[in-house]
Amino acid sequence: MSTLQHDAIYGERPNAVVSWRTCRLREVGFAADLAESLAWDCAYDLHALLSLVARGCPPPLAARILAPVDDFVRRC
Repeated sequence: MSTLQHDAIYGERPNAVVSWRTCRLREVGFAADLAESLAWDCAYDLHALLSLVARGCPPPLAARILAPVDDFVRRC
């Protein structure tokens, strides 16, 4: 989800935590759109995502492995 899409849905701009999470995910190789959508959802454990990728797991697979069981978005 892009920032513009998120703004249209939630009507707000990213906060410092979301921006930091996005930056960290991008640094390790997550595509921009995936990094941003994961950064907005605090149900995803950022450190676990980073750890999986550091051990050689492709970013999209890391996101699938750590995806929450429910569909509820826990906004950061």
